[in-house]
Order: sequence, then C-alpha cells, then structure tokens
Amino acid sequence: MKEADEIRGTLRLVSTPIGNLADLSPRAREALETADLVLAEDTRRSARLLSRPRGMKSYHDHNSVERQPMIREALASGGTVALVTDAGTPGISDPCFRAVRTAIECGARVEVVPGPCAAVAALVGSGLPVHRFCFEGFPPEKSGARASRLAALASEPRTMIFYIGPHDVRRFLGELAEAFGGSRRACLAREITKLHEEFVRDTLEGLASRYSTEPPRGEVTLVVAGCENVD
Repeated sequence: MKEADEIRGTLRLVSTPIGNLADLSPRAREALETADLVLAEDTRRSARLLSRPRGMKSYHDHNSVERQPMIREALASGGTVALVTDAGTPGISDPCFRAVRTAIECGARVEVVPGPCAAVAALVGSGLPVHRFCFEGFPPEKSGARASRLAALASEPRTMIFYIGPHDVRRFLGELAEAFGGSRRACLAREITKLHEEFVRDTLEGLASRYSTEPPRGEVTLVVAGCENVD
C-alpha cells in the first residue's frame, strides 16, 4: 500500500435511484458530473442522470475484467472514476468489487456516495425482523444448485433477502415453500419507490398461490423470515 501523500486518483462508488429519479442526491449528481470517467452498467440508462454525459463507458458482468486496465490507467494519472450500476448501490450483486480492488492495489482513494438500495428498502418495509439479516442476491440459475442453496438456508436464523426476476417468482416461491415450509413468513416487494410500489406480506404458500397464474410486474425483492422467526 502506498503512503498517503503518494495516493493518486479517486474511485467513486455512486448510488443511484432504484426507480424514482428524484432520489438522486445532490452529492451523487455532483460526483457524476465532475468525474473524468463514468463507468455504468447501462450507459443509455445512466446517461439520464447527467446533464452532460461525457466520458461514459460500459461496465458490467461481461466486461468488468477487461475494464480493469482502463480503470488503473485513469487512476494512476490522477483522474476521478465514478462507477454506477443500473440502480441502487454499486457492489450489491454486481462486479463492483473488481474496480475497488484495482483502486486499492494502485493506491487510489475509494469514496462511497451512499443512497438507494433495493435490498435495504425491501427489508425495512417487510415487517420482518431486521436486527440480523443476510443478503443472498439472485438464486443460482441451475435447479440443482438452487436446491442445494435452499437446503443450506432452511436452518438460517437470520432474515434473508433475495433478488428475483419477475418471471422466476412463481417457480422460486414454490421451491422456497418446499425447502422452508409453506408457513414461513415472507414479503414480496416490487417497484420500490415507483408509482406502483407494493409490499405483499404473506406466507410462502400464500405468495406462491397469489402468483401461481400471473407473475408480478416490475423489479422484485423477496424478504423471507429466518427459521427462528417462524410464527
């Protein structure tokens, strides 16, 4: 690690709205506007946050490894790199950690501009215990891997948070009910901060029944009670 007076460049992890664009903080806007380079999961989507979308490059699961030399070069020259995802806080279910690791390795400063996060918003609005929780992100795509993960989580005492694609909700709720028991309490949060925001609180069996014929619309975050919080 370099000495403090040798640190060059800054990597900013900038949190962006998860739905309502009014949630972009003044600090986040300034961080994006003044950066020399903005890395975005979807450049077209993130360009809406900038009055002058210059110096913007894509950064996502499929190119994050090859982007590291560019990040290293920008930081080594004393530049400021801002990193954003499609929505929410960078580093939650995305390859942000690689950029942070690169910044640390080259002695750059890492700044976090906090803000919206779907996982935290869904958790606090769920009505389930929040004093201990774990974030599980997106479930494994392969059925065998999902089954193994859920079997391991069946005895998890903490409240659990999952991200789910709307068309995977029915299947995943059924798998959860089978692995955890249908009476386990849960909350499906969708379209958080948007016009049709909704928190649906029920048992896993009840939620599975509700969405058995038609999947929910919009972005979905599922919060499930831990095994010690079963009513």
